[in-house]
Amino acid sequence: MEEKMKYGSLVFEKKDFVMIKRYVQLNHYIEDYAHKDALEALEENMSDARIYDLEDIPEDVVRLYSIVTVRSELGWCKTFQLVLPSEKDIEKDKLSVQSTLGASVIGLSEGDCINYGLPSNIIKLKIKRVQQSPKHFKVNISEEVFMNVLPKYPKNQFI
Repeated sequence: MEEKMKYGSLVFEKKDFVMIKRYVQLNHYIEDYAHKDALEALEENMSDARIYDLEDIPEDVVRLYSIVTVRSELGWCKTFQLVLPSEKDIEKDKLSVQSTLGASVIGLSEGDCINYGLPSNIIKLKIKRVQQSPKHFKVNISEEVFMNVLPKYPKNQFI
């Protein structure tokens, strides 16, 4: 499996971008290094993200509440829903966007590949399917709030 990003960078809907940026900022004190590394990589990749309005974002992009199926090179397959940290429920296959896997797939799309796991046991995962849930969080993020987050990300491309 070759690493690649279909859209050349991470893709976010505006509300997801602001919410995830805030969660990442709150987690600079995590002591679990694998988890911290995933969040730091996400934060770095967000600096080049493409940001869309909800009605314009491609359907195959992993967003909050997306139902995602990943498959390893060895055939292992897992389907989960990506949710806010307060809604995680492993028994119901609801993974937090702050989890290592959640932070690794958010903003990617069908066909994209990631390296997942600890350095001594990394496996390559391919995003096989992304299904959008009708559930979305209801947050009104003003343009002012949105623009206050963006100066730190001068390379962002707005679509």
